[in-house]
Amino acid sequence: MSDDVLFIILVLSTVICGNAEAPPEPTVTLQPSGTQIHSSVIYSGETVTVRCEIQGGEGAQWTYEWRPHKANTPPTSREYTISGATKSDGGGYSCRGKRDSSWTEWSKSITLTVLSPSKPTVTLQPSRTQIYSGETVTVRCEIRGGEGAQWTYEWRPARLNTPPTSSEYRITVTEFDSGGYSCRGRADRFFTEWSDIITLTVSSPPKPTVTLQPSWTQIYSGDRVTVRCEIQGVERAQWTYEWRRGQSSIHPTSSVYTIRVTESDGGGYSCRATRSSSWTEWSDITTLRVTVPIEPTVTLQPSWPQIYSGETVTVRCEIQGGEGAQWTYEWRPAKLNTPPTSNEYRITVTESDSGGYSCRGRRDYSLTYWSNIRLTVSCKLQMFHPHQLFHQKYLFL
Repeated sequence: MSDDVLFIILVLSTVICGNAEAPPEPTVTLQPSGTQIHSSVIYSGETVTVRCEIQGGEGAQWTYEWRPHKANTPPTSREYTISGATKSDGGGYSCRGKRDSSWTEWSKSITLTVLSPSKPTVTLQPSRTQIYSGETVTVRCEIRGGEGAQWTYEWRPARLNTPPTSSEYRITVTEFDSGGYSCRGRADRFFTEWSDIITLTVSSPPKPTVTLQPSWTQIYSGDRVTVRCEIQGVERAQWTYEWRRGQSSIHPTSSVYTIRVTESDGGGYSCRATRSSSWTEWSDITTLRVTVPIEPTVTLQPSWPQIYSGETVTVRCEIQGGEGAQWTYEWRPAKLNTPPTSNEYRITVTESDSGGYSCRGRRDYSLTYWSNIRLTVSCKLQMFHPHQLFHQKYLFL
């Protein structure tokens, strides 16, 4: 063979080999449903499409071969859909294409991970053991390992399924909302287990009580008094308090405050408490009576040192410097407290009326000191005329 012929063959071989293109390498892609965490991770029960794409091979009549082999039904399809994926569908997927008698290389393997999310958990916020009517509670369904997925949620009781797609909802609770709550999640056709039941207990806030310290019946002007609002059986934290004296609001918001009392601090104290948007009832009224440093005077009329049985005596309670005030009066012995509003009374005395007499004055919630006096009633002597004595003696003869 001549050199010219060899040269032509070499040139033709170079041209042919230089222009021949190797079949492109395919790529496997996954198209999970809209609930995917990311492109290669899905949940049990979801639908995923596995696709073999050959760039630059558009329009050609390709047939496809898959790994794993179970994907080769039909073997000519470039994609297939897995409905209701299970853990057994997880693993590596790769493909290659054939056109005429030419095969592409195998694609790089892509791994499909099929997860089974854990059992959901229902939580309550706030998580206090005591929830009161009127408070706002958030009920939340949490699926660990299910972050990022497009879950829809189903609740028990069923009245909570509006909307069913929400993982949480807020309710202003009443006692009717007490009971057990549970949830489950759904992704495509996959359902999680039902969560364990969490119990919500809603009660009416207990009625508070106002106490005074010291609790003496007599509090004097200038004394220190601690006024306390107590709610039995509940945590004191997170409560705000409202106070009234009589019908007027007073401004401390804590459960306890201390005052150095004056006459104007006397009155009926009551309180109530709020937490979130829940209010207790008003407490019963506790009365603070302030004793003012005034001592009345008890007088007797007539003021003779000797009062005899059958005489009429006026007992009077006088308050110096208290003129013009609307005083009511309290007497000892208590039998004299009819009416209790009078500063004096008249009695036709007998020996049984002998004894100590005391009074004090009351004005609004202020009290004076007690004042005392003693009344002594003697037996009245029987007086006889001498003529009566002679006449009686004659009768006996």
